[in-house]
Amino acid sequence: MKYGSIKAVCLVVLAFITVVSTYGDDRTVDLTSIVLEDFGDVTTHEWNDGRHPRNLEYSWTLAASKFATKSKDGNGNEVNYPIMAYVETWPISLFGYNREGKTIKSLGIHGRFDRRGFNWIDLYPVGSDGSAYEIPMPGRVRYIDMWAWGANLDYLVEAYVRDYQGVVHIIKLGNLAYTGWKNLRANIPNNISQSKRVLPNLAQLRFIKFRIWTQPGEQVSDFYIYFKQFKVLTDVFESAFDGDELADPDLLPQLWASGNNR
Repeated sequence: MKYGSIKAVCLVVLAFITVVSTYGDDRTVDLTSIVLEDFGDVTTHEWNDGRHPRNLEYSWTLAASKFATKSKDGNGNEVNYPIMAYVETWPISLFGYNREGKTIKSLGIHGRFDRRGFNWIDLYPVGSDGSAYEIPMPGRVRYIDMWAWGANLDYLVEAYVRDYQGVVHIIKLGNLAYTGWKNLRANIPNNISQSKRVLPNLAQLRFIKFRIWTQPGEQVSDFYIYFKQFKVLTDVFESAFDGDELADPDLLPQLWASGNNR
């Protein structure tokens, strides 16, 4: 190799080392598992991302496509499917046999459709006023997962998330064609942006809803699905710098509220 080539290679290596030294702190990760929703029949939801505790108020509700069954019960009252309930059941792999006698509930869905096809059921959070509520997702999310009980039906489960630019992304969690409880897990693709060049760098995703799709060849006349513990594996590391509190979306409103605005 000629001297000029060796010198060029050395310059490239030196430049690489300089870049790594300069931005290495940005590559630091602090992966944390956080349960966003336990599906335990409560409207107050708490979690902590390591920086600020969250206390969110919302509940869950259902919507379905047009062929969802409408019928009457034994008393002549109208029953609209799907029906949602919090049922005292849980995945043993997660909570054991609960020999201590604690009450553990999971969210159950009882569904019926009048005809087969690409029917869907949406499970989504709503605020106290009944309007749709989007759950902020902590850090930069790597994976999402949820426990789901399946009856070996060919149904698909998707999660819908919104990025900081307002774009909605669909994450395929998996198929319910199995029996009993199973952990459904999916990674968040790298093409879904969770960072910005300008401050604040963190651009959190927001969870919109779960959608369950029935497949055309599968029966839909009567079925049950159960969900438990929706959580994320997320990178909550944020580089510290002089004045970093001014780039904290949670802290900034408090700083301005305490100031003398004239």
